[in-house]
Amino acid sequence: MKTLCKSALLGAALCAAATTVCAQEIQRLNRTSPVPAIADATVVPPGYTTYYLSGALPSPIKPAANGQPAEWGDTAQQTRSTLNNLKAVMDKLGIGYGDVVSAHVFLTPNASAAEMNKVWSTEFGTAAQPNKPARATVHIHSLVVPGPLIEIEFTAAKKP
Repeated sequence: MKTLCKSALLGAALCAAATTVCAQEIQRLNRTSPVPAIADATVVPPGYTTYYLSGALPSPIKPAANGQPAEWGDTAQQTRSTLNNLKAVMDKLGIGYGDVVSAHVFLTPNASAAEMNKVWSTEFGTAAQPNKPARATVHIHSLVVPGPLIEIEFTAAKKP
């Protein structure tokens, strides 16, 4: 009987410990400066599903037609479009901007990091959505498609 009681107590203790581990939240080490709205680091504890979203490009504001090239807009317009395109993918997965834990932003030489950050800050680190992902932003020579100034990829995590 004593062994059965000890086993039950041990099992209860292990379940309680597992619940504590699973109950952990994503940790975000936020920067002291609000701009840009990114974290210095994020930590995803065990028990979360991780989502890797491929790099997304903006949609043209005017598609190519009659031999004319597509019009893509400025950096702010392209950032908004790219974030909207990623949001459409996240909606299909049941996740949102608040679940993003890491991002990579690729900017071509003609892109404005300041314009990108203004639009970025409308989705991350706001009163409505205070979570900020860790992020790297790099200037690159060009993207795979001529015309766009920006590409963004996300890693997100959410409890199942």
